[in-house]
Amino acid sequence: MFHLAPLRLLLPAAVLLLSACSSPGVTHYRDRTPALIPEQFFSGPLTAHGIVKNRSGEVTRTFNATIQGRWQNGRGALAEHFVFNDGETQERTWHLIPNGIDPETGAKTYTARAGDVIGDGRVRVAGNAMFIRYTLEVPYNGRSIRVAVDDRMYLVSDRVLLNQSKLSKWGIDVGEIVLTIIRGD
Repeated sequence: MFHLAPLRLLLPAAVLLLSACSSPGVTHYRDRTPALIPEQFFSGPLTAHGIVKNRSGEVTRTFNATIQGRWQNGRGALAEHFVFNDGETQERTWHLIPNGIDPETGAKTYTARAGDVIGDGRVRVAGNAMFIRYTLEVPYNGRSIRVAVDDRMYLVSDRVLLNQSKLSKWGIDVGEIVLTIIRGD
């Protein structure tokens, strides 16, 4: 005969284990300083310097980028120009559209759009942190694939922002991007 008692004990343990594996949400950082205000930090000239890692953690590429941020009528445009160590260049312009404050979390929210982003990206900002989730179409072995991106940015001074991006496909980690963005003024 099948007994439910062991299952009643296993279910709470499984929930606890799974919740321990999750990372903190952006509102976890709401009291951290310096406060990240996208309209201020992403305004004017910036530079970015980073690495791309494969799923094994091996650094496969490095890059440098210039970014020009502009805000008009509350909306932002971030024009990015990337130069990779293998000579490849990429251009991307992000458009950030404010949505207000999330009533459940208190995070400031934006919609993020770019030419190689599928659908709308979801942006949340609280304290010194800014998290963006989106689907990116990337070239891979002569074709394009869609990769889920979880960007986590942390302002560490008024001029320096650290960014860690986890890349996944079908829920499986396939790579990581780590970069530093520096304000130019």
